[in-house]
This record gives sequence, structure tokens and C-alpha cells, in this order.
Amino acid sequence: MSANVLNADARAVAMRHGRNLEYLTIGWNSLEAIAAIVAGVLAGSIALVGFGVDSIIEVSSGAIILWRLFSGDHREKLALKLVGISLIALAAYIGFDAVKSLVLTEQPEASYIGIGIAALSLVVMPLLARAKRNVATKLNSRAMIADSKQTDICAYLSAILLGGLLLNAVFGWWWADPIAALVMLPIIAKEGIEALRGKTCCGNGNCH
Repeated sequence: MSANVLNADARAVAMRHGRNLEYLTIGWNSLEAIAAIVAGVLAGSIALVGFGVDSIIEVSSGAIILWRLFSGDHREKLALKLVGISLIALAAYIGFDAVKSLVLTEQPEASYIGIGIAALSLVVMPLLARAKRNVATKLNSRAMIADSKQTDICAYLSAILLGGLLLNAVFGWWWADPIAALVMLPIIAKEGIEALRGKTCCGNGNCH
């Protein structure tokens, strides 16, 4: 059901659901950022600290969409561009972080707290992204779709982080995480550029 066939009551319900999802995004990622950065500093893990920074960027994206849901449809294009900027910022940080780790051969200690954080995030983020897409489809909100893609990216990064931490803990393969992170860069950058250009799919196959 698209926005132009939603009645007022159904639209109000969808807007309220969308706001609740963004509150959850902000709350979850705030806690995740603190836990990941502290664990990363203690273990000397650039990957974990980077994951914490990603969570901070996810908080900013959630705040942007929350603002859009309170401000109304006339803020849609600006919200979409702001989410695009946050995606580009994420890509830049991950690229810098991964290259730095490889060049300096930074070898972190095993972080079992980090493994737990990544595993939990890998469960929560895909569910949150799917819920956001469902609401975005009802509201015909490209900005919220872009935000859901950022949540998807957070799930991908959780998987990459989990794999990197496990390989480092079990085999001592410290380089696995930065290499995997570099593979993710084109995906993140593409989504960011499309959002800046105002081009993204609304969850129903319609791209503009």
C-alpha cells in the first residue's frame, strides 16, 4: 500500500511506527557505540572502534529520519541528502580505518566482548532494517529506505567484524577484518551517492 492510498488513520499509525523504529535505532546504536568503542580501546582493536563510530553515524541517520517524520513530507528530499552524506562519511571512515590498519599492521588482542557485540548486532540489525522498509513502503519515503539500507550496512559490518574478530582470536589473522571492510566500500559509497542524487527505491520496486 503506497502513501497515496493510505487513509489518515493508517498513515498516522505508520508514522508512529516509523518514529518508534527510529527511537529504537538511536537507543540501540548509542549503547552499541559506547560498548564497542570501550571494548575496542581496551583490546587495541581498530575494527571495534570503527564499528563504534559506524554506530554513531547510524544514530545520526536515525535522528535525521526522526526529524523528517515529525517535520512532514516536505522535508523528504533534504532528509534523503543528509542520510546520503552520513553514508559517504561512513565509507570514508571505513576506508581510512582499513588502509591504516593494513599499512601499520595493527594487531589487536582477542576481544570476546567485541565478538558478543557483533553477534548480537548481527541478529538485531536485519530485523530492524526490514521493519523500516515496511514502514517506508507505506509512507513512500525514499529517505527512510536509505536509512534502512544504512541499517543493512550495519548488519553487514557486524558480520565482517564478527568474522574478523573470530579469525583473529582463533588463527591470529589480524588482516581479515580490514580486507573484508574494503570489500564493503563500493556498496556503501554507491548507496550514499544514490541518496545524494535523490535516487533510491521505495521498497516496492519503484526507483526515482
